[in-house]
Amino acid sequence: MNKWLKVAFVSYLLVFLLLPLQMIVKADDTNDAMVYVIPVEQTVERGLEAFLERSFKEAAEENADHIILDIHTPGGAVDAAGNIANIMNNTTIPVTAFINSEAISAGAYIALNADQIVMVPNGQMGSAGVIDGSGNAAEEKVQSLWISRMKTAAEENGPDGGRDPAYAEAMSNADFDVEGFPSGYLTLNAEQALEVGYADAIERNVDGVINFLGYQSDEVNIVHSEVSIAEQIARFVTNPIVIPILLSIGSLGLIMELYSPGFGVPGFMGISALLLFFFGHMVAGFAGWESLILVVVGIVLLGVEMVAPGFGIFGILGIGLIIGGLFMASFSTTVMVISVAITLVVTIAAAIILFVFFGNRGPWKKLVLQAQTTSEEGYLSTETDQGLIGQTGKALSDLRPAGIALINDRRLDVVSEGSYIGRGSMLKVVYTSGSRVVVREIEQND
Repeated sequence: MNKWLKVAFVSYLLVFLLLPLQMIVKADDTNDAMVYVIPVEQTVERGLEAFLERSFKEAAEENADHIILDIHTPGGAVDAAGNIANIMNNTTIPVTAFINSEAISAGAYIALNADQIVMVPNGQMGSAGVIDGSGNAAEEKVQSLWISRMKTAAEENGPDGGRDPAYAEAMSNADFDVEGFPSGYLTLNAEQALEVGYADAIERNVDGVINFLGYQSDEVNIVHSEVSIAEQIARFVTNPIVIPILLSIGSLGLIMELYSPGFGVPGFMGISALLLFFFGHMVAGFAGWESLILVVVGIVLLGVEMVAPGFGIFGILGIGLIIGGLFMASFSTTVMVISVAITLVVTIAAAIILFVFFGNRGPWKKLVLQAQTTSEEGYLSTETDQGLIGQTGKALSDLRPAGIALINDRRLDVVSEGSYIGRGSMLKVVYTSGSRVVVREIEQND
């Protein structure tokens, strides 16, 4: 019995001594490096900015050791790229840009703000000229500011005190050339970027980038940040091209619904377009509930104005609240001014086409008043005096063809059947309709 007690005592002693070692092993497991991989795809716009802001915040809260931006973008909005660069520069976590195919225009600027740049073998970066909404080069002062930002991003980031700013200027200035490259906006492939110091390595995938950063594949916890469905909608809705389309559909749908009986497809389309606009801007963090409330109150006031006579204070307040709510929800006053202007033009033009050309056809008939106030139905502005027909009188003025006549001792405004009748001629009433009295000259033989 004493023997078994000794064995049990030794076993418990070994477990007690090995328990701290097991805890140390587990602690080592939890100390694996954490790397966040964040996609930078499609067009650079404010929706992408909101997604990156959330992802960087999440990485900081999880104490991530490194962030890899998986870049594949043709560029986009300059202001959004600038804000993304600020997000990258304000974090204490090292950031590596992995150009997974292309980083063009604003995408190149984002890559230049990273601590390191890694490219796939067929990667491209550059061609970063500023283009306005019409597809032409932006004005000189905008170009100058953008060139300065590109050069600063190259100088302040990268290994060994930054990169040569000449190549960044050549990317953003078509009139600036660097030796060994063709004129125009500079675009570097992976080999060229590695040669001039604009790439630190060439790797085929994210795993290769992680190995380049010095992490062992079995010692790193990779977290892929994914765009949620709501953020995908927000990215679509906050596109400057989509905004005026949504607003045009919303305004035209509401106008058609106000002039049609009941509630149907036009009203559903209008409200859905406006709700989609505000949902996207609220998810992106640009709009609050106050802007949506303003628009809803504005629409209600317009509805009140439609049933009230004339156009007064309710209509003015309604329009003002709607426009104010849209501007409160917008991320850019310039974008919203352009969008509202486009919406007004499209809505007015579409309304004219629908009411004038399609007002008597199909479902559009409900938008236009079809009833007519004809004399056959008893609608006359002036009562017709049928007793005048056949009566005779004399022209008190020349009838050319209208004039004045004396009929049964009554001075009346009359009109001939089309021919000229001289003053003093004898007349006979042949037709009356309301205030219209048609006369004919009586010939001598008559």
